[in-house]
Amino acid sequence: MLLLGIDIGTSSIKVSVVDAQTQQTIAAAQYPDKESAITSVKPGWAEQSPEMWWEHAQKAIAKANASGSYNPQDISAIGIAYQMHGLVVVDREQHVLRDSIIWCDSRAVEIGNKAFDAIGHDKSLSRLLNSPGNFTASKLAWVKDNEPETYSRIYKVMLPGDFIAMKLTGDITTSPSALSEGVFWDFKQDALSEDVIQYFKFDKELIPEIRPVFSEHGKVKQDIAGALGLKAGIPVTYKSGDQPNNALSLNVLKPGEVAATAGTSGVIYGVSDQLVYDPQSRVNTFAHVNHETNEKRVGVLLCINGTGILNSWVKNNVGSGLDYAAMNEAAQQVNIGSDGLRILPFGNGAERMLNNKIVGAHFLNIDLNLHTQAHIFRAVQEGIVFAFRYGLDIMRENGMNPQVIRAGQANLFLSPLFAQAFVDATGVPVELYMNDGSVGAALGAGIGATVFGSPEEAFSNFRPVKLIEPQATAVYEPIYQEWKSLLLDQLNRK
Repeated sequence: MLLLGIDIGTSSIKVSVVDAQTQQTIAAAQYPDKESAITSVKPGWAEQSPEMWWEHAQKAIAKANASGSYNPQDISAIGIAYQMHGLVVVDREQHVLRDSIIWCDSRAVEIGNKAFDAIGHDKSLSRLLNSPGNFTASKLAWVKDNEPETYSRIYKVMLPGDFIAMKLTGDITTSPSALSEGVFWDFKQDALSEDVIQYFKFDKELIPEIRPVFSEHGKVKQDIAGALGLKAGIPVTYKSGDQPNNALSLNVLKPGEVAATAGTSGVIYGVSDQLVYDPQSRVNTFAHVNHETNEKRVGVLLCINGTGILNSWVKNNVGSGLDYAAMNEAAQQVNIGSDGLRILPFGNGAERMLNNKIVGAHFLNIDLNLHTQAHIFRAVQEGIVFAFRYGLDIMRENGMNPQVIRAGQANLFLSPLFAQAFVDATGVPVELYMNDGSVGAALGAGIGATVFGSPEEAFSNFRPVKLIEPQATAVYEPIYQEWKSLLLDQLNRK
């Protein structure tokens, strides 16, 4: 039996076809090869077209099918992972009413702050486990306030994965996990938050039918199946935001287990069996994929908007045509600490862990007689690593003390320099695995379709490809403390 996983990323759409019996990837593809555009009409804004995601998803599936390594008719279930917090709105004919306001868009920060005050900090944190912040509910409120004509035509509000499932099946559903990432979910009541709905004066009918993460979210329509070479009627049996899904793909399901990703954004995600929250709301808590009323599993998520996007910016604007591998090789020739060059990587909107401040990216201490292109390459990776360390210390304040962190061998973790610096700066060993988000989505589909007897069975052949242990923690510590002082200086100016 084959399982199809679709990962709706910010940069591209990735798909994987996985053999359920062996849990091995039969084929994988992504589209486009170049990074997808983000529209930014104003500073701090970020939008993408949902129809672009759908077009790219179809092309990625076609690329995988063209490999000839499997028969698409043997695919029996579909799982979807997606960039979190994005707002998608459609009318009754399922037409998209406006581009999606995506995760790194900062326009709704003040709307969320006002909601936090009005609902009450204690009530928000104890029931929502977050402040409304810059999440999907606040983005919907922005549309309500600023685009009333569009708002009046909304039939359903969705997350990006709900939209792709709708395009496949014609059905519109959501889940407690999805609603919690939009800050629509009351964890005390295990239901849609009346506080959020009443404060923003939303109509409850805008919220799709709520189903468990691991359940049927519709069956693939005849015309779509024909276009994609699939069997009509196969179910979509799993939908999850990219970070809970990444944790699933790394078999991070039990309390105390921790995953990390370093793509466009950077994330540390740990599982807890307690309804924990950060009093300053610098980290977020959402329902994990296996969260249930009687067996609570929440994901404590630290997100850094400005990580891989800075590495990409440097490649495109400083790299002189070099690819990432060549950049990494050049960076390895530079001393630890980049000979004093320090970079703050926060140039991708408001940073939650910095109390929603927009700090911007900063290149500091540049010596025009010393620093080279290679110094910039290394300082970028070290700056990103130090941002992770800063965030991990916040998670430690909230009781998350990982003894090991699991990560996919992808994106920035493909760089040996980055992976070792991450371990040395945080002091925590890292296990690297070959699974990625689309593989996790495929395995999630198998769990949802009850192909596997349990989530654990889906990872019966799961083994790390590499263990990285600390080597230069003492060397990195004073460099990190200097970097942190530079960051705090910038924060004090805001």
